[in-house]
Amino acid sequence: MTRLSVEMLAADAPPPITSAGHAQLGIAVLAGIAVIVLLITKFKLHAFLSLTIGSLVLGAIAGAPLDKAITSFTTGLGSTVAGVGVLIALGAILGKMLADSGGADEIVDTILAKAGGRAMPWAMVLIASVVGLPLFFEVGIVLLIPVVLMVAKRGNYSLMRIGIPALAGLSVMHGLIPPHPGPLVAIDAVKANLGVTLAFGILVAIPTVIIAGPLFSKVAARWVDVPAPDRMLPQRASEELERRPGFGATLFTVLLPVVLMLAKALVDIVVDDSANMTQRVFDVVGSPLIALLAAVLVGIFTLGRPAGFSKERISSTVEKGLMPIAGILLIVGAGGGFKQTLIDCGVGQMILDISKDWSIPALLLAWLIAVAIRLATGSATVATVSAAGLVAPLAADMSTTHAALLVLAIGAGSLFFSHVNDAGFWLVKEYFGLSVGQTVKTWSVMETIISVVAGGLVLLLSLVV
Repeated sequence: MTRLSVEMLAADAPPPITSAGHAQLGIAVLAGIAVIVLLITKFKLHAFLSLTIGSLVLGAIAGAPLDKAITSFTTGLGSTVAGVGVLIALGAILGKMLADSGGADEIVDTILAKAGGRAMPWAMVLIASVVGLPLFFEVGIVLLIPVVLMVAKRGNYSLMRIGIPALAGLSVMHGLIPPHPGPLVAIDAVKANLGVTLAFGILVAIPTVIIAGPLFSKVAARWVDVPAPDRMLPQRASEELERRPGFGATLFTVLLPVVLMLAKALVDIVVDDSANMTQRVFDVVGSPLIALLAAVLVGIFTLGRPAGFSKERISSTVEKGLMPIAGILLIVGAGGGFKQTLIDCGVGQMILDISKDWSIPALLLAWLIAVAIRLATGSATVATVSAAGLVAPLAADMSTTHAALLVLAIGAGSLFFSHVNDAGFWLVKEYFGLSVGQTVKTWSVMETIISVVAGGLVLLLSLVV
């Protein structure tokens, strides 16, 4: 970023709510993050409450008036939920409909029927990537674990040979591909183009998931050679249904929002005329709200009706899909509140002032900040929203492509080395029946590979676009 652009940005930005110097602000940031980490890890306090308290601590140590710190937090919370809350809700509805109708089972069974032997790990990564598009990571794990265990047992595979590709597919989707909450929040924070981010995200995700999934699973299976644990498999949705939607209709529904958003990005590049009717149409149908809403409405007919769902059952499925996301919405919102407190205290400007003469690229700085917060808090979502707030000013004079790559750098950093302060770590450990050491050697290393490979690819792309 040039000195001129920094000065222009400072002139346009509202004055900070504190007059603290860089040293005091740096201490305030470290203290705020430390409080969040301590409350989440030591006292097991919910991330929403921890982020709220951490934001107030940040403001207090930075010397901001308490009423202004509270206003900053609530403003950031409201704007974040307003920006991504509806999208998270629509994604949750689509995911629940996919699971309850047996559509997810149809995708899984169809691909498994076509694969075998050495192709099975590749089939698992494909299943996880497709199914993981509209699902939150935790939901995807719960959905796919019965399939992973069944395939490992039936085919006499090492659990890691089958499980690691599935986990890699889910994790890469979660960290890099909108409409997942983390990437959406980062896109909103740095004002990136969603379609361009999605296109680059897919470009980065494909080689990343291949390396961290099927290829690394060979090594992981040698490090931790364990069979699938002997446990009762949860009942699959389709077992209680007389029929379920077809593979083609299910795949069409899952990919519809992605296709619409990519089409908008393509039209924006080709037409580049805001007055053109074609571009205006695609600006509407390719917006994330309309794209996801269209998928949900289409899903009622392609998923719900073929499964024999009545109007009442469809309504119930929608309601049940919305219920579990209250906590996710609040955590994402509180992360946005923490981000806004950082910005209003002047931390973003501090990072600009400190880093403007550095030789370190902005994308690498964004990755490193996300890594630090991920290691400290254990949450990819908290790392993404906090890092996005810190580095958002760096995107002020970036091109559309580089702003999209900034989002992906943050997303890649947010996945680095999941360990004992991450709920996903314990989820994988318990489901796969691993020890803590085995989980570190497989799951934690896999997450690190995803983060490093994706971060490296983002930096490479920044040199050629």
